[in-house]
Amino acid sequence: MPVSFARIAVLGLAILGPGLLASPSPTFAGDLADFNAAVEKAAGHNRVAIGYLRTGNTDLASLELDRLRDAWAKLNARFSGKAPDAFAGIALYGTTLVNIGARLVAADMMLRSGRADAASQSLSAIRGDLYDLRKTSGIVVLADCVRDANAAADALMLYNDNALDWSKPQVRFAIANKASIYGYILDRCDSIASATVHNSPEFRRLVDGAKAGLELIPGAITTRDTNLLHRILIELRSFDNLLAFRFG
Repeated sequence: MPVSFARIAVLGLAILGPGLLASPSPTFAGDLADFNAAVEKAAGHNRVAIGYLRTGNTDLASLELDRLRDAWAKLNARFSGKAPDAFAGIALYGTTLVNIGARLVAADMMLRSGRADAASQSLSAIRGDLYDLRKTSGIVVLADCVRDANAAADALMLYNDNALDWSKPQVRFAIANKASIYGYILDRCDSIASATVHNSPEFRRLVDGAKAGLELIPGAITTRDTNLLHRILIELRSFDNLLAFRFG
């Protein structure tokens, strides 16, 4: 479907929000909790849109992208002119808001041009933008912890290899070490989740399931059982992907 440049201009103004075009209202305080809640609302739509794109459901992905743009426009209207105090002096704050607006315009263009993979890449990059902003500002949220857990899981998955040489102590140590790091980060995610999320059946199933899988790894190392390790890691990958999709 051809992309209208007029539509792109309208999208840009809507996504960047009136806060970039007018003087900020003194009514809105620099409240980090409200900012985080607004970001999470947008991030929820982003996760769902990425999920639909991954399964090839572009119609539903387009609907979620519309909701994401609307949520981001509302965030910009409130926070682009008055950053929460936690971001005071952080140059990356303004840059991030503008960059994310541009990524949303790009995602819309790519999706309407039939380039679902490129749209998904733009949406996925938003998660990295927010992660970098919060890390620079010393702000910790569950989504960033889940991202760290995903990276730790990726490092562990490197040992899902039928050609493992169990006779090498460094191999056995590396598997145990990577599993320990992953478990430590999962514990941290568990500890910083809000009470509502922490106690939700979905979160408990994913985190507790992953922890239970990690507890089996020492046995696989002791018995040098490659098949057992493979089964454990496949299950862990599933838990890890679902954590990213739902809470990342």
